[in-house]
Amino acid sequence: MKFRTMLLLPSCLKKRGFLYGILCWSILVLPLTAQMGGMGRRGWGGGNFASTAQQAADYGMASMMRAQGYQNLQNSEAAKNYQSAQSQLIDNRKKWTETYFDMRKTNRQARAEEAPARISHEDAIRLAKSVAPPRLSSTQLDPVTGHIQYPLVLQDSIFTPYRSELDSLFAGRASSGSGLQLQEFQAIRKTVNKFMEVLKEHVKDYPASEYGKARVFLNSLSNEANFPAG
Repeated sequence: MKFRTMLLLPSCLKKRGFLYGILCWSILVLPLTAQMGGMGRRGWGGGNFASTAQQAADYGMASMMRAQGYQNLQNSEAAKNYQSAQSQLIDNRKKWTETYFDMRKTNRQARAEEAPARISHEDAIRLAKSVAPPRLSSTQLDPVTGHIQYPLVLQDSIFTPYRSELDSLFAGRASSGSGLQLQEFQAIRKTVNKFMEVLKEHVKDYPASEYGKARVFLNSLSNEANFPAG
């Protein structure tokens, strides 16, 4: 509104002259000045300006107190937010710790339930005997002379060196009337293992059933080394 009024003044001055322009100014501007609070010691629009030094000091003190109060309010809110965040952090850590140990406990319980039961020494012995190859009969291994009656497949000439070695070892075992010495025990196991390797190399040369019988016999013969003669 002020801007439009000021623009009208030059137009009046150009058209009617200086006196007529003053008249236009008085008619247009003075009423507006009265409506907006006038122009005086309080300024255009009735601004809140101090009229004395004391009033200025009072205004300044009031503004400072308002600013201090606002700052205190902000600090209080910040402190509350910080305490709330710290409390939430502690709660989260507590929940995480409890969850961690609960999961460990659950895991231990599950593993304990799924783990096989421990067997006793007696059960271990029975289990070993159950999986051990069957012992040879007296017709397969003579307990008095140590003579070995081999299955038909093992009587093949390619196995002669291994049969001769085993015959000698078991004949010595029978003549001693006791168990084998460590050296003899290891010799029987070593000879049987070589015997088995050569048999595997010729697996296609024999019927499956006969090959199976030969393997079982060699395993039982090796197991006999664990027992004394007779």
